[in-house]
Amino acid sequence: MTDQPFLQIHTLTSYPASLLNRDDVGFAKRIPFGGATRVRVSSQCLKRHWRRAEGPHALSSIDLGEGPVAMSVRSRVTFQQFVRDRMVAEGIEQPLAVAATEEVMKLVLGESAKAKEKKKSKGADAEEADDSCKTSQITVLGRPEVDFLLAEALAIATAAKEADGKDLVKKVQAAAKSHFDRERQKNLKGLRMGAGLDAALFGRMVTSDMLARTDAAIHVAHAFTVHEEMTESDFFSAVDDLERERDDSAMGSGHIGSAELTTGLYYGYVAVDLPLLISNLEGGVDRKDWTKHRGPLAAEVIRRIIRLIATVSPGAKLGSTAPHSYAQLVLVERGAEQPRSLANAFLKPVRPDREGDIVKGTYVALAKHLEDLDQMFGRGPERRFAGMGPVEALGPALGQEHRGNLAEVADWAASAAAEG
Repeated sequence: MTDQPFLQIHTLTSYPASLLNRDDVGFAKRIPFGGATRVRVSSQCLKRHWRRAEGPHALSSIDLGEGPVAMSVRSRVTFQQFVRDRMVAEGIEQPLAVAATEEVMKLVLGESAKAKEKKKSKGADAEEADDSCKTSQITVLGRPEVDFLLAEALAIATAAKEADGKDLVKKVQAAAKSHFDRERQKNLKGLRMGAGLDAALFGRMVTSDMLARTDAAIHVAHAFTVHEEMTESDFFSAVDDLERERDDSAMGSGHIGSAELTTGLYYGYVAVDLPLLISNLEGGVDRKDWTKHRGPLAAEVIRRIIRLIATVSPGAKLGSTAPHSYAQLVLVERGAEQPRSLANAFLKPVRPDREGDIVKGTYVALAKHLEDLDQMFGRGPERRFAGMGPVEALGPALGQEHRGNLAEVADWAASAAAEG
């Protein structure tokens, strides 16, 4: 097998009456494309559902014999819960635990001017002390990083407790300066996959030079409907059962309202940078050497992410719309050239045919676009697909010899990241 550093995953998924992803006023998210407004699902929404999915294909349950692979901790209260509180549980007094945690936060994340001013003006009540161990924004830290920082904070607190003097803050600062040296900073930077599995996949943005910025190895586009938006306002009421029992003539409505519902066939697109993925998973190996470090972890990640993309539904209003759908089509491409989306296959909105079938027209548009790409740029990457419905409409661009079930397609894609 030749080196093929890019995987591309294209999906078509149909949803009946649903509200998959809402904007700030409760309406379905939209995007204009090709002169028509489409309903969309944001990449943030998609990634969150894939990260947090449970079941046999969950990312959090990957276990290659050494226990589940560590996921990231995404929160503003990570230092509070996993550093300060654990120190208190181990017998460190609350004021010292807070001071040591704050010092570690300052060393690792930096200290803003706003935080400095707050520290000068704050009182000593418990609520302010509690808030001082929160970050202003969500941090993305791996369990190995959190455990390392807890150990450092404990060492600093212990040294400060034994030091002379009455000023707690100065004792903690002095202990941190002598303890958290360059060698320990290197240890933090050198933690293998320290940011956690999901950060290795979807990236981590940091401002501190002590924490490694992790570029996203999996690039996720916003999904959108291949056709113009199809929406309707759903009027609903909630009946007051007790009121109806008290008065038979009463209408019994305890609440009335309306919500927007949409239907649609969504095109989704994901690109995977295999060299970067393997570099992230293997603790920063040079991406140029990615083929030397292919192995079971990267292969299992690819296998599972394809299953999750195909079977995990985003969705608000779960209780009232049950927006659970599997993909109609999963097309995977494997090649060496820069990835490219197939979204332009639907630049002209697809319309249902005379029989009301929109899937067939979508397949025809996709096949025509692939044929145009191959004609203009030469035969594209290798392709495999799993699909339902009138797959013959995909034509020669996706011959039936390239068709398999979802497990077979996922295994074929994973082989690009496997050893050998």
